[in-house]
Amino acid sequence: MEKPNQSIKVDVAIIGAGPAGLTAGYLLTRQGKSVAIIEQDETYVGGISRTVEHEGYRFDIGGHRFFSKSQQVVDLWNEILGEDDFIQRPRMSRIYYEGKFYSYPLRAFEALWNLGILRSTICMASYLQYKLFPKKEVKSFEDWTVNQFGHKLYSIFFKTYTEKVWGMPCDEMSADWAAQRIKGLSLWGAVTDGLKRSLGLNKKPNDGQAVKTLLETFRYPRLGPGMMWEAARDKILSTGKGQIVMGHGLKQLASDGKGGWRMSAAGKDGEIVIEAAHAISSAPMRELSKRLHPLPQSTLQASELKYRDFLTVALMVEGEDLFPDNWIYIHDSKVKVGRVQNFRSWSPEMIPDADMACVGLEYFCFEGDGLWSKSDDDLVALATDEMEILGLVDRKKVKSGAVVRQEKAYPVYDEDYAANVDAMRRELEDKHPTLHLVGRNGMHRYNNQDHAMMTAMLTVENILAGERVYDTWCVNEDAEYHEAGDEGHAASLPSRRLTEDQSAALASVREVPERVSGARDAA
Repeated sequence: MEKPNQSIKVDVAIIGAGPAGLTAGYLLTRQGKSVAIIEQDETYVGGISRTVEHEGYRFDIGGHRFFSKSQQVVDLWNEILGEDDFIQRPRMSRIYYEGKFYSYPLRAFEALWNLGILRSTICMASYLQYKLFPKKEVKSFEDWTVNQFGHKLYSIFFKTYTEKVWGMPCDEMSADWAAQRIKGLSLWGAVTDGLKRSLGLNKKPNDGQAVKTLLETFRYPRLGPGMMWEAARDKILSTGKGQIVMGHGLKQLASDGKGGWRMSAAGKDGEIVIEAAHAISSAPMRELSKRLHPLPQSTLQASELKYRDFLTVALMVEGEDLFPDNWIYIHDSKVKVGRVQNFRSWSPEMIPDADMACVGLEYFCFEGDGLWSKSDDDLVALATDEMEILGLVDRKKVKSGAVVRQEKAYPVYDEDYAANVDAMRRELEDKHPTLHLVGRNGMHRYNNQDHAMMTAMLTVENILAGERVYDTWCVNEDAEYHEAGDEGHAASLPSRRLTEDQSAALASVREVPERVSGARDAA
């Protein structure tokens, strides 16, 4: 990147070059608007969806399947990257528990068989107990999941892993987390899905169309998700309407008193100032609240928002096919690792040597704690030890390793988060209609990549229309299980997520409608 001008004047200033920020920047520049995007990372765009390269090996930060029920998102992916750079990959995820593997999402018969007759009987009795006599007051993740699966299955397949990921007891986590992430996935659904598979009933008679079931394949950029966002960056820059300033973090976002914004950002090359009519923020809501001027009254509530950090330890290992999974969830208290990825299963092109593999161990932590503060060498040694304990890798075959730390990867859903988010959201919407929150951290919601993009798509519609016509907070508000159903099978996300008008708006992102062209020109 070229050294930025010290003072920039644009139509829209954007904080963060992740999926939401880059989607907004791409769509705005395509419509002739000028944008400036600041990104704290010095090297990579894409945020948590970036792809890191180490000695020719490429690996994800978290793993990102390119699957969406929104045809608009699918079309936008194809437009930015090009269909030829996508490959179709088999989906396989499993749970590791007590030395055995369980398909994820759970397949009831397989799970009950692996658990044995006695424990399976206890699981089914517990399931029936809570179906007949559910907890009436559902406040926590534990309450919601126990009602859905019974206490025994909850304790085996949800409690250990969830507490490892979030670093807090399940009874202190909001039920919103379970409702958003695993709604629509039930034990009965797993049983019926298993029956259909075993009896060959995956297709409807006569029409040959598959019954909607769990996602079995997905598309993936051949060199990782970062390939998508590097292409978006390049397209933004090629318009001549966009600037992306790397290695600069937000210092202050100040109202100019006229409805616009004056944003300052600091980096090693000094400070820059960006003046804009609109500002889009994908920065963590807690951090944004501290840097707004005037300081919001809701800053105190926003300061209570919590985040979970994590780090990836990538190991380069001799051997082409270590295991077939995209990732394995580790439900084992003997090790600290939460999830293990096999990057060759994502894309063989990410591994430069045909006789080598690259696996990524994900450790969930808080910035500054014992895990986070370990040296890279110590983390590589820990990962090697734990892969051998799990029986997944022979330590003698580990040839090298690399570590990537990711701050604020996951917004925490504790019992107070919803009220804290709502307080800041309502104040900003009331006092600052030209400030727009988008993406996972910007809205403090665990959005998937496509959901983050859709918040940006609707935000662009609002900016072009000159008013908040569409409620971006409807995206992923009442999510179904996100890996069920057909990709792009609807014109937009399900109607429970967006109103009919909002669905129409997503289609209009691709073609400027005459009905608002005047308002857009004025904006």
